[in-house]
Amino acid sequence: MRKPTFGEANLGALIGAVIGAVGGLFAFTLPYAILAHDIHALSAARHHAVMGFLVSAPIGWIVGGQISPRLEGKLGARTAGIIGGVIGGLLPISGFAYWGWRLVTG
Repeated sequence: MRKPTFGEANLGALIGAVIGAVGGLFAFTLPYAILAHDIHALSAARHHAVMGFLVSAPIGWIVGGQISPRLEGKLGARTAGIIGGVIGGLLPISGFAYWGWRLVTG
């Protein structure tokens, strides 16, 4: 198991940042629009979507970059990078989706 430096660039960090950035745009607004039964909520909550993008991309980069090197011994470099990046990207997305759900349901 290799311990990467903070913010190290690797495949897991790149995948985590991409998944976090794209998912962060919709993680808050999509549950909000679905539970509110209003398609206009997608544009009404756009400041939350931008915040999700700006927060989820760096968190996905850092978490994906830290997880993937630790998985390399068991899974191989490429598979570990993909799995670590997906986990790193989905972590902040799930937080923003939960936040959007809580705002609608109370």
